Amino acid sequence: MAQILLEDVWKVFPDGTEAVRSLDLDIVDGEFMVLVGPSGCGKTTALRMVAGLEVITKGKVVIGDRIVNDLPPKERDIAMVFQNYALYPHMSVFDNMAFGLKLQKVPRDEIDARVRDAANILGLGDLLKRKPAALSGGQRQRVAMGRAIVRHPQAFLMDEPLSNLDAKLRVQTRAEISRLQRELGVTTIYVTHDQVEAMTMGDRVAVMRKGVLQQVDDPQTLYEHPVNLFVAGFIGSPAMNLVEADLTTSDGGMVVELGSSRLPVPDDLLAERPALRGYDGRTIVLGVRPEDMEDAALVSDAPVERRLTSTVELREALGSDVVVHFPIDASPAVTEHIKELASDIDEAVAAPTEATTANIVARLNPRTQAQPGDHIEFVVDTNRLHFFDADTGAGIYGSTDGPTDGRTDA
Repeated sequence: MAQILLEDVWKVFPDGTEAVRSLDLDIVDGEFMVLVGPSGCGKTTALRMVAGLEVITKGKVVIGDRIVNDLPPKERDIAMVFQNYALYPHMSVFDNMAFGLKLQKVPRDEIDARVRDAANILGLGDLLKRKPAALSGGQRQRVAMGRAIVRHPQAFLMDEPLSNLDAKLRVQTRAEISRLQRELGVTTIYVTHDQVEAMTMGDRVAVMRKGVLQQVDDPQTLYEHPVNLFVAGFIGSPAMNLVEADLTTSDGGMVVELGSSRLPVPDDLLAERPALRGYDGRTIVLGVRPEDMEDAALVSDAPVERRLTSTVELREALGSDVVVHFPIDASPAVTEHIKELASDIDEAVAAPTEATTANIVARLNPRTQAQPGDHIEFVVDTNRLHFFDADTGAGIYGSTDGPTDGRTDA
């Protein structure tokens, strides 16, 4: 086990493309760190530089107490797990797991003990004689994990290991990987484009965009205190609703005006985000997560001032909750940052355009009776509103209350 440290790490390809730019990341001993972001954000390149599969243009990578910039992969004492398993089809499960140890000339008895211990941990004890072709996708992934475990490395590096599995098996296997990592206590860097995987598996999550680290924090902090519009829009499913709004002072407090609607900014929220007072009279980007709205018919004594009124356009019943889509007469936020976010996550069709009506998504209690065409009221949890600078895309917090580690260049 070991700490992994990346200091001002850059990767610039011969054509001038900056795949990773000034990456600083401190992964503590035994930590499960997830790198997440859209395709092309630099996360896999960063992982490959740690592994020694990509030459570092500038900066320093430290594993344990060694600077490894100039060490070949086999001398870095790390084990990689790939998305395509990389198993030898002509070898048995036992031989696939033992192959690396044989190359290291580990004694036969120790190889046998390590392989069988790992097989028992992974539930592969009865499959050691089988060939990969006779295994399911999940079993093959466990063999790939076993091959890494038997080496007793200082760190695991995993590059989208679940991308070839179906949805149900992905959920099961990510739980197994998380359990294994906790039991083994091995420092792990895990790359994925799936933000659900990132949020459910990582001790901390590093969000990247266009080669630049945007924010690194524990999953809940990322969710509740996104440092900028990119993180806010990328983390969460369905995505955060983002609309233009004006902050104004009213009766000693502050309200946020979005179209013809007004929502109060609670005093507790103002205390948490003191920088909001500096935006009095200015246009900002207001963020509302879908789960922070509810059908007013299901909420007793919900204050009138916290309600939005609209007509349901679409209902999606998901069993555990109901997702509804409805318009409000407010302008959708169309900053350059949001346009780039839509492009980054391959949602060009849904990219925002100049309009006077914003389409809002709410995740409601499954007991709601709201149907397309119904005119209903939605209650907003105003204590959970999010605010962003319309020019810079940075989250509006305060000198001491915002995220402690991240970038504001959305």
